Amino acid sequence: MTKYSQQEQQNMNLVADFMQSIRVVPASESAIILYIDQPLTDTLAEQLQSIADGVLSLANTSEIEIVSSYASLLINYNPLKTDHFAIKQMLFQAIKSMFSDNSHTDYSQQTDQKLVELPVYYSDTTGPDLARIATHHKLSVEEVIQIHQQQTYRVFAIGFAPGFGYMGQVDPQIAMPRLATPRALVPKGAVAIADRQTAVYPAASPGGWNIIGQCPILMFNPNVEPSMPFKVGDSVRFKAIDQDTFFAMGGEQ
Repeated sequence: MTKYSQQEQQNMNLVADFMQSIRVVPASESAIILYIDQPLTDTLAEQLQSIADGVLSLANTSEIEIVSSYASLLINYNPLKTDHFAIKQMLFQAIKSMFSDNSHTDYSQQTDQKLVELPVYYSDTTGPDLARIATHHKLSVEEVIQIHQQQTYRVFAIGFAPGFGYMGQVDPQIAMPRLATPRALVPKGAVAIADRQTAVYPAASPGGWNIIGQCPILMFNPNVEPSMPFKVGDSVRFKAIDQDTFFAMGGEQ
């Protein structure tokens, strides 16, 4: 009978518990999705990043592409070079490695994550929902702005449009549900809140989030590399700027 050390047994138990919370299902003939049924936390996001990094280290990167979301990983693969059985084995191996003897390592130190500072011009004209949020939470507009700046947000996913980063989590003091009736047009650079998420609209588009300001930095530029100022796993902080600085940095109204 194989004997395991106390640490090995603990790691095995962690793997077993984690495996109870996951589902791996086909997404197409050349893709699978890993779902993790856990509450959204920074730890969950870091675990997803660790699993993605583990799979990439095990696979030929020309064979796969990984897209992260809040609690899932979509893995697209080249069916001429591998199959979903091999990808699932890589996933399980990455999960086991995550709970190895180094399981208490800070996941965020294992990747090239960075802190990005985004300037925001908070005002009545660029933030038409500021006053409503303040009234709803019995705060002043200045307090809403201050609370939004205090938080460091994690980029959990990028979607809806290129450069649209879903960031969280917003302080409950200023969290707001989506608008009952979305706006037909939200300006490019609009900084907005929906529930406990915040984001910057990369281009003018319809939208139902609560707008609190405007950012002059391009969220997506296909002509430069990297094309976005952040990636999934990065941290973002917002910093208030005045109107003159906003226009000097290329802001438009």
